[in-house]
Amino acid sequence: MAVMKKYSSIPEYLADLDSATQTKLKSLMQIIREEAPQAEQTFAYGIPTYKLNDKNLLHFAAYKTHIGFYPGSSAVAEFKPELKSFSTSKGTIQFPLDQALPANLIRKITRFCVQSRQQ
Repeated sequence: MAVMKKYSSIPEYLADLDSATQTKLKSLMQIIREEAPQAEQTFAYGIPTYKLNDKNLLHFAAYKTHIGFYPGSSAVAEFKPELKSFSTSKGTIQFPLDQALPANLIRKITRFCVQSRQQ
């Protein structure tokens, strides 16, 4: 069983990834920063996380064939029709690395998460 490396910062996490995956994650992070400028970057559950008002907003992680995006179960349920072409589970969306990131959808999901955390 492989031991998962522990990271202390998102830049350190990104440095261990190939350049194509780094580029995708940087694009993802840029969208999150634009839609949730007040969110802070941190680590939770061993993966990059954005927090808002001391609550987890979104998580993401790079895997061999996809980017795991973790907006929570309410966001996955809210956007279910738009997510039909992606693998999902209760609070997880998988964006394949061999496809372009769905920037507009990520933007809408991030906005939804921000609004949910502010209520």
